[in-house]
Amino acid sequence: MNRLAAEGSPYLRQHADNPVDWYPWGDEAFEAARQADKPVLLSVGYSSCHWCHVMAHESFEDSATAELMNRWFVNVKVDREERPDVDSLYMEAVTSLTGHGGWPMTVFLTPEGEPFFAGTYFPPTARHGMPSFSDVLQRVNAAWGERRSDVRDQARRITAALDRASRLPGATGGVPDGREALANAAGALRRGYDAAWGGFGHAPKFPQAMTLEALLRHWRNSGDDDVLAMVVNSLDCMASGGIYDHLGGGFSRYATDQRWLVPHFEKMLYDNALLLGLYTSAWQVTGKPRYRQVADETVGYLLGDLRQPDGGFASAEDADSEGVEGKFYVWRLEEIRAVAAEAADAAVEWYGATEEGNFEGANILWRPVRGDLLRPPVVEEARRALLEARSQRIRPGLDDKVLTEWNGLAISALARAAAAAGRADWLAAAEDCGEFLIGELRRADGRWLRSWQAGDAERPAGARHLACAADYAAVLDAFIRLGEATGRARWIDEAHRTADGLLALFWDPTRGGLLTCGHDAEQLVATPRDLFDNATPSASSAAAVGLMRLGALAGEGSYAERAAAILAQLGPLAGEHPSAFGNLLCALDLHAAGATEIVITGDRADLVAVVAGAWLPNAVLAWGEPYDSPLWAQRPDGAAYVCRGYTCAMPADDAPALRRQLGIDPA
Repeated sequence: MNRLAAEGSPYLRQHADNPVDWYPWGDEAFEAARQADKPVLLSVGYSSCHWCHVMAHESFEDSATAELMNRWFVNVKVDREERPDVDSLYMEAVTSLTGHGGWPMTVFLTPEGEPFFAGTYFPPTARHGMPSFSDVLQRVNAAWGERRSDVRDQARRITAALDRASRLPGATGGVPDGREALANAAGALRRGYDAAWGGFGHAPKFPQAMTLEALLRHWRNSGDDDVLAMVVNSLDCMASGGIYDHLGGGFSRYATDQRWLVPHFEKMLYDNALLLGLYTSAWQVTGKPRYRQVADETVGYLLGDLRQPDGGFASAEDADSEGVEGKFYVWRLEEIRAVAAEAADAAVEWYGATEEGNFEGANILWRPVRGDLLRPPVVEEARRALLEARSQRIRPGLDDKVLTEWNGLAISALARAAAAAGRADWLAAAEDCGEFLIGELRRADGRWLRSWQAGDAERPAGARHLACAADYAAVLDAFIRLGEATGRARWIDEAHRTADGLLALFWDPTRGGLLTCGHDAEQLVATPRDLFDNATPSASSAAAVGLMRLGALAGEGSYAERAAAILAQLGPLAGEHPSAFGNLLCALDLHAAGATEIVITGDRADLVAVVAGAWLPNAVLAWGEPYDSPLWAQRPDGAAYVCRGYTCAMPADDAPALRRQLGIDPA
């Protein structure tokens, strides 16, 4: 067993019995490299990454390869989900050197941490134009020994480029017009839209939840029904495809084909949180029951398969079971017939199963009739039987570490869905998760941590690694959403505390905007910034939204000023590069429209239900327990008060009046 046996991350512990003398990231590894005058071999991955497992099996479990690694390098293994700061910094080096990125990530560093050579997956033998991993090791070792000055010069140049990339120019103007940015983004997205199968581009296809949310906002502003049709078609194609788990709910990470049929089977907490929010929005906008069904089933997956006993949510499920990708999910035709019994014919037709199958001789279940998701009773009977039979299979590996950021995303989505659907049980689960995060992932001094892992006989349970800006931003939004959904002042107080910590720890006093790492954190060789909305919202966009919403609820102008500074820096890029700024476009829309402030006083559940059931993306809601805010000043009980642009409408004392004021019903 190497040093990884004592780590909390399941991914790191998967490598604990490798013959490689792994170190976790830290001073000990770099001091060992300096003492031995060796470069560092940094390997970054995550537990549900299929190709990470492949490279581990081919190379890190191979004694001959490990001998070379141990002889020539100090080897460091990092879980990208625990250390997004390390991952993002060195991924920038990978993409600058190779033109593409991905995991497993392989980077060679000087003992000072400066990168000089990088790649992703390397095979055990040369193929498809890729050198073998052992050849790479030999060449890097030779360069280190024979051309040291050249290697160090290269490392300094790369590091300087990384540092320059992190230094955004100061904002020269104000915040761009959000509606104009959305219109420009919609035009760019229309050009990349796949009219046949929804989504954007070709294979592989990712469910770009934030981009589709931004398009919904543009439709709301413009009334362009073609844009709404793009969103609806994309939602239908994704939910009908094999990327959606038609038996147990939830979405896989992405589709390997254009039709959303063949997924890369890992299931991530963050994807399912973001897609739950998107399908909830789509249900509110269109009223289509199939979107409510997808939301219901996605919540079922989160609560049934990812929720941990203490209330937090696990990070991900693997793509593989029993060493085979997708084995848990696929079916041979005879298996469906045997399990579904009298409902077999209906199930086979509904799920598009055939004798030859659609994936390596087996069937990924999907819905050939796009958007037709509401199952008739006979198909529902078959689904339950198939789900029960599947539960007897060996399930894919679970990465059960609890990440603050991703749990914040899950809380926000659950709170929104619970309020929209009137599901007290969903809301209770969201609150339980919030309580868990506060109890286990926030230190006594208020400093948030990134990752928590349940204990066992060798390791006590606990949290480790300082939280990044994205953790604070996600939790900020989560607490605001809990406050709006529950009417409890406690959650708004927690949002204040989190926002103040975010700005104190991460605000860049020189150039403005947010740094990825706090001022109290380890200083890396360059200063990373979390700017782009990729698989998850960036710290910048999430913070901008959270600060504007909290500022509106609390009447705190300083929060809105910091949000505007972020938008002034990044906003000019958003309309031209919409797929990289989906959530930032939503923030720009909120800034342009201004928050609609809704206060409901007294015991008026009927009025709260009007707001909770409608899609009001730029509204904030205060009800239940009053807290310190001008919104609550001199508001008699028993009515709703709607304010926009520093102007308040007449009190609405019944649901029809409130709907009219909010534009839910035509005047």
